Amino acid sequence: MLTSLAPAKVNLVLEVLAKRDDGYHEIRSLVQTINLCDVISFERASGISLECTESNLQTSNNLVVRAAELLKEVSGGEKGVKIGLKKRIPWGVGLGGGSSDAAATLLTLNKLWGLELTTSDLVELAAKLGSDVPFFVYQGTALIEGRGEKVTPLLASAPSWFVLLLPPLPEVPHKTRQLYALLGSQHFTEGQFVSEALEAWSQKKRIAPPLLYNVFDDIAFDAFPGLEGYWKRFEKAGAADIHLAGSGPAIFAPVDGEAKAQEVHRWLFQQGLEAYSVSTVIPQAV
Repeated sequence: MLTSLAPAKVNLVLEVLAKRDDGYHEIRSLVQTINLCDVISFERASGISLECTESNLQTSNNLVVRAAELLKEVSGGEKGVKIGLKKRIPWGVGLGGGSSDAAATLLTLNKLWGLELTTSDLVELAAKLGSDVPFFVYQGTALIEGRGEKVTPLLASAPSWFVLLLPPLPEVPHKTRQLYALLGSQHFTEGQFVSEALEAWSQKKRIAPPLLYNVFDDIAFDAFPGLEGYWKRFEKAGAADIHLAGSGPAIFAPVDGEAKAQEVHRWLFQQGLEAYSVSTVIPQAV
């Protein structure tokens, strides 16, 4: 049996450049994995099955199952696996947990089944499962472009700390599609925010908080009624430079070190809010 950690992510910078002819949007983003992880176990079996700690996610449409079935199909074998998924990453809030689970499945089954597929092979398969999945094959810090399938890994840096806040808001059906639909041409940029952040990264291997940017911040309060109140409570806790995590509604803020992260987290926890103190992580070999 093999066990893998599937980390969540935050978009340090997220720009939308244009709407594409295929209906997707052209994006440019700097993405970072964090140490909030799902735990996935893999054991050889005669078929493909999933046991998940969240009953709502224990379906044949779970990306973990779809990733396993895709890998079995392309490898042309009769291999099977029993998958155990312990969900620790909140889902549907912009942290990429499902995509990370799928990438971890591809990586680990490639080893468990002895397939010897290359990273490029796995990235190609990952793109068939979802726009965020290719990034999680690499993890760490990366520039992503296109609709998310073009990934350029960046050199690792010293750990940075963030605090995540999950506002208890009603679920938005087809959330990502709804958010993109709210974007107009006035929200499109030319990649300049990513370029500036990349310049800072090349010099110091870190991005100063004022350089963080998320295009969806501009429409966040329209997309998620009630979010503004939680945003203000986050500020009251001592957070600054607050942004949506991906397409939200989770929000995050960089903080100056572990002690500050714990201080902000403690204040939010005392207010009865779901929050996490997290740091950046570099990729680990399976």
